Amino acid sequence: MSDTPYFKHHVFFCMNTRDDGRESCGPRGAEQAQKHAKKRCKQLDINGEGKVRINQAGCLDRCEHGPVLVVYPEGTWYTYVDTSDIDEIIDSHLVGGKPVERLKIK
Repeated sequence: MSDTPYFKHHVFFCMNTRDDGRESCGPRGAEQAQKHAKKRCKQLDINGEGKVRINQAGCLDRCEHGPVLVVYPEGTWYTYVDTSDIDEIIDSHLVGGKPVERLKIK
């Protein structure tokens, strides 16, 4: 068995919608952002085995920073406002290997 991960980067978008009035990622554009990222990675031909996988996730327990996504295997957490932020994460981190410091959450 190989030690090489199946995906170079695995990206999870929090899609959680809370029903108790607390902030959550779902109502803050998470679905649109996730779909945009998936489509953009396909256009760039960086999706698939050995490359990038864009996934939906339930609550990632960081909604107070939301909307949020996390990139593995690095464990880099990001917040974003719009699709231009998503494009910057894709271009800089997923393609270029350089995290986007201004969007990172600690």
